[in-house]
Amino acid sequence: MIFKKQAEDEFKIKSVVSSEMDRELKCCAGIYAGKPPWLSKDNRIRTVNFAKSICSETARLTTLAIGIQIEGSARANWLQEQIDKVYFRIRHWVEFGCAYGTLFVKPNGEGLDIFTPEDVILVDYDNQSIKGLVFRDTYTEGDKFYTRLEYHRFVEVWQDGKRVCPYYISNRAYVSKSADDIGKKIALEKTKWADMMEDTPPILKANGERLDGPMFGVFRTPQANNIDLSSPMGLPMYVEAIEELRDLDVAYSRNAGEIFDSEKIVLADDRLMMPDGMNIKGRTAIELEKQREEMKLPHYVKNVFGSDSKDFYQEINPQLNTEERLSGINALLSQIGYKVGYSNGYFVFNEKTGMVTATQVEADDRRTIQLIKDMRDKLQDCLNGAIYALSVYADLNGLAPAGLYEVTYDFGDITYNREEDRARWWQYVMQGKVPAWVYFQKFEGMSEEDAKAMVEEAQPKEPTLFGEE
Repeated sequence: MIFKKQAEDEFKIKSVVSSEMDRELKCCAGIYAGKPPWLSKDNRIRTVNFAKSICSETARLTTLAIGIQIEGSARANWLQEQIDKVYFRIRHWVEFGCAYGTLFVKPNGEGLDIFTPEDVILVDYDNQSIKGLVFRDTYTEGDKFYTRLEYHRFVEVWQDGKRVCPYYISNRAYVSKSADDIGKKIALEKTKWADMMEDTPPILKANGERLDGPMFGVFRTPQANNIDLSSPMGLPMYVEAIEELRDLDVAYSRNAGEIFDSEKIVLADDRLMMPDGMNIKGRTAIELEKQREEMKLPHYVKNVFGSDSKDFYQEINPQLNTEERLSGINALLSQIGYKVGYSNGYFVFNEKTGMVTATQVEADDRRTIQLIKDMRDKLQDCLNGAIYALSVYADLNGLAPAGLYEVTYDFGDITYNREEDRARWWQYVMQGKVPAWVYFQKFEGMSEEDAKAMVEEAQPKEPTLFGEE
């Protein structure tokens, strides 16, 4: 964090993240990026980067068919527009939050930006509530690197005998010729952040009361922080399974290495390499090697020199232990999955086993369902904070009329099975509980008009009094 010292000097603050927490987050960031500390220089121990797969799958399930509806006023319509702009990025946000344990979402004037713990400094918190934070924003122009530090905090002051707690935002800009150096301080007017204020006036509600929350949303993983118990920062969701992730990479690398080295080898006497009747006496090694190349022998044939009168020939076919190794790998995957919150057997290389009946499937998936429920709760809390920050931002800059708003969230069922749903709805049709055209519209992709027309066409016509139509 090359900007940490500069921020501490500029704003007269001190980071409150413990050194143990900082080291753990950096280690997990490397694991997520595919650079775990156990990689070997000789490439014998590689990585399958399963931590990335865990975070990606969790984000997929968490945001499955997510719907966010904001209603109630013109302000609500404006907020809906802002969320719609970032709708397809929300899954990425959740993945980063799972990887780093904590993610911050903040208005930037044109939408929302995200920040991982690598780009923030936590400077003040109280009872798991963040009160002070410094964000780092950067961009490059030509050979110059620009950095902006944005300091958010609540400040308790007394006015007219009453305690108030206004919110302040301070911005400082820096320029450098190296990405490894924050550089010298520069006026905001000389950067792309020219429309920002160095120090905002006190930010309060219209009635003079304190804001309901900070001007950013926070996504935090559900599990408790056992490294810094009082910290509001979350832990990467795979932090409890680091040892197993290392073992998985070792097991995979050894299995892959065994497969790579399993190619058949043929050891053949030098005399078997030459055409019949060829006199090899007196020929140099270079001449003999040239002769072998001209014969275009398969690459797995290795030449050996016979030491007796008999020609030597032997085939070596290494035996693989693939089944035993896959069994061990799947045991590791199951243990990793359990530690990060998934049901046993959710992650396997071959197939999910032990699922016999629908009831058993539901029971075995219950742990996974609870994990995703917890993740969705944390996501809603983060988005609520970000939407509130957007609303305050709109007040400060006159971006939308003031007004109340209500946010409704909807998520897809992670256990949904289309074929089971189709069969159930057809049963409803057969029982007369719903008209057939509803089924065709829902599962056959028909419009309501076409579905009703088809059902009507299929109805038997009633005979008339004289048997005529």
